[in-house]
This record gives sequence, structure tokens and C-alpha cells, in this order.
Amino acid sequence: MKKESSLQDYFSAVVRLGLYSSERRLEFHLRNLFRGIEFENKRMLDIGGGTGIWSYYAASMGAQEVVCLEPEIEGSSSGSTDNFRKLQANLSYDQVQLEPTTIQSFVRNNVDRKFDIILLNNSVNHLDENACITLLEDDGSQNIYRQIFKKINTLTEEKATLIVCDCSRHNFYSLLRIKNPFAPNIEWNKHQSPKIWAELFREVGFCDPRIRWTTFNRLGSFGKLLLDNRFASFFLTSQFCLYMRQGP
Repeated sequence: MKKESSLQDYFSAVVRLGLYSSERRLEFHLRNLFRGIEFENKRMLDIGGGTGIWSYYAASMGAQEVVCLEPEIEGSSSGSTDNFRKLQANLSYDQVQLEPTTIQSFVRNNVDRKFDIILLNNSVNHLDENACITLLEDDGSQNIYRQIFKKINTLTEEKATLIVCDCSRHNFYSLLRIKNPFAPNIEWNKHQSPKIWAELFREVGFCDPRIRWTTFNRLGSFGKLLLDNRFASFFLTSQFCLYMRQGP
């Protein structure tokens, strides 16, 4: 009953603060994003966690510790840190901690910390945007990402779960060099396919890649049944979630 109460407080706060459109859509999204993931007494690292929506969900589900990395530049107009603080004030979860720093700096200062869940939700391409753009053609860019992923691996418990969500570079509209009507602001050249990310993570110690393609939350279960596949996603937003496990 306590967890149900915490979840309801969480959903109400997120929507009340304008961080998500509706409780129903948020619940649907989170249920699919974290399908099969156990949070009770786990530690999660939320890399590029923005407003803290995913971090506070983990806490409401019983996570023992959650660290949200959000290196928002001073003066940035995104307001991620301000919204995180508002959510923090409404929920008061002591186990959620905001670290305004990069993964590289965090690893240097936390060599002994370990996490059971590593989440990169729409942030993997921002770890080094320039290297991401030239990843397919440049060995140096690949090495930059290998080094970052190696650092992430040092923070994982044995058999930790890795979740990487983003949009793939391969999209019908990007191939035609026209604006995607469903996602007009995406710069497709700054993204990579899930297979590329899976291969780089495999090289540094992660295994068992599983790729799920996702669609609009507002369509609910019917949209998921009809459009949650690679083919449909190619003509929509090419959104995916990659799941891997730490270990051989």
C-alpha cells in the first residue's frame, strides 16, 4: 500500500508541475520502459536525467539510491535543474541525488560506487555530440565512446542492467532529407542506430542486447500492438530502447 501511495504522489506531482501531459500516458510509458526491471533496494544511475522524472519514478518504486547526472550549463534555458528541484520539493525522496556533472567527472570522483541499473534516456548521443556525428567514419570517435562506455562499466554491479533509449539515425524522412512531421526538431546526423551502440557496449563488457522499438504513448496499447516494430518506427520517429546486461 505504501508503494501505491508513493506512485500516486509521484504521478500527480509530475503532471501538476507540467513535466508530462497526463498520468495515464506517463504510467503507460514507464510501464513499457522499465518492463521486467526490479527497483526494490536497487541503485540506479540516471545519466543525463534532466528533470528527474525517471529518477523519482525509481525512488517511488523502492530504489535504495538514485543518482541523476545532469550537467546543465549555467544559464541554460532548458530549466532541467529548476524542474528537478521542484519535483524534489514535492516528493522529498532522500535517496535521490542530483549531480550537475558529466559521466566522465562523476567516474573520476566516485571510483568505488556501484549501480544495479544504468539509464541513458535520450542522452547517449550527448555524451560527446561531435564524436557521435562522425562515429561511423572515424576510429578516433569510436575510441572516445569506448572510453566513456568503459567508465560506465566501472560503475556497474555484476549483471547490472543497462538501458539506452534514443532515436535511430535511420529514418524515412532523414533519407529523403525532409523534415519529419512527427519529430521536426530531431537532427538525425547526431544519432546512431541501436546496433552500433550495442556493439560498442559489447566491446567494453556488456552482453545480451535486446532492442525494442517504441511509438507514441497517446496511442496506448493499440498503438503499441500495431506500431511497436522496426518497420513502422522507420516511418515515424525511429525511437528505440536497447537493453543489455553487464558481464560476459
